[in-house]
Amino acid sequence: MGRGGVSKDRSDGPERKCIATGEAQPKGGLVRFVLGPDAMVWPDVMEKLPGRGAWVAANRAAIDLAVKKKLFARAFKAPVQVPPDLADQVEAQLLRRLIELISLARKSGAAVAGYEKVKDWLAKEEARVLIQASDGSERGKTKLSTPHFGTYVGWLSSDELGQAFGRQSVIHAAVASGGLSQRVVEEAHRLKGMRMTDGDTRRREG
Repeated sequence: MGRGGVSKDRSDGPERKCIATGEAQPKGGLVRFVLGPDAMVWPDVMEKLPGRGAWVAANRAAIDLAVKKKLFARAFKAPVQVPPDLADQVEAQLLRRLIELISLARKSGAAVAGYEKVKDWLAKEEARVLIQASDGSERGKTKLSTPHFGTYVGWLSSDELGQAFGRQSVIHAAVASGGLSQRVVEEAHRLKGMRMTDGDTRRREG
């Protein structure tokens, strides 16, 4: 799997229809929204809030379109209020969720940080996900290659990645196969949709 690619098993599971694009796709690529008792639309990244849900593709353009075209009112068949920073709320929730998952992987011994540790895991083929800070040195990052059939994540800052490891900052990290790795990949790709556009340049596969 090349850098920026999506894991194939992410296509498994139930599908939902995006109210903005009209396309049906697996839930892993969408964000659920619910209508609160105050008629306010709220993102439900964890998919645990009660009530009927409306689904939007996990990218900023789709969410902005749903707001602009008043598609949430149509989906819920009721008057609604939409926060002006709805897309930012989604990004913040997805970031928090991803940091939590990487932290859980670290605590279970399934994630490591630091150039030498990551390099060792890659050499031993223990890593499934290579994570590198977006603000890290490009020269240093190109010395490590994405695991074969693995996934590359490069849209977290060093401060954000550091939060997952209880450090001030982290440039290089890896998550092992199994356990939480698939959930890390799914949340990372949803966050990517909120942060990157088609015009963003992608780093070459190492």
